[in-house]
Amino acid sequence: MPLPDFFARIPAITLRDPLAELLGAADGGLIEYTFADAVKLAGHSCPTVAGAWLMSVRALGELYGSETPVRGNIAVALQDDLDSGVAGVIASIATLLTGAAGDGGFKGLGGQHARRGLLKFGVAELMGMRFRRLDTGATVDCVFRPHLVPADPMLGKLLPGIVSGTANAAETGLFGKLWQDRVKRLLIDHGDDPAVVEIKRAPH
Repeated sequence: MPLPDFFARIPAITLRDPLAELLGAADGGLIEYTFADAVKLAGHSCPTVAGAWLMSVRALGELYGSETPVRGNIAVALQDDLDSGVAGVIASIATLLTGAAGDGGFKGLGGQHARRGLLKFGVAELMGMRFRRLDTGATVDCVFRPHLVPADPMLGKLLPGIVSGTANAAETGLFGKLWQDRVKRLLIDHGDDPAVVEIKRAPH
């Protein structure tokens, strides 16, 4: 499917999944994920998907440094409840990259490679998301501040027509263009901005 050109400019991330290696799904267990994969999973590209991608990728970078992150070796926790706002969308992107899953996740094979129970919601003491390595206990907290990269004011003017179905083709096309422009600015112009995505070490 045709995707916005800027997707190709967003750095991919390579992870090692020991389960994928064991089952012969990937040579050496190495799997590359792109932002386009996150968009295909969510079914759309928006600031929430962008923020979930940035938090997950940057958290893995902080936890693993120059090492290849290990999928299935990360527990993820969110401050929000599952049915709160966009928590489910954010969690789905984190699951894509980390393997961490809730009650419906993989139970494991011979007592290993379990993904179930590694994803938690409603952790009140958090300010956003928490990523923890299962092998070392190293932990980082992440906060996403999309308001620091505001939408074009024209979006608000176009939205009523979009919602009501009265917008013409030109207005609909402009709405999508301006929507993706904000996503691009978040991911490319502010992808490493510590104010937009704050990552800090947390106690084990």
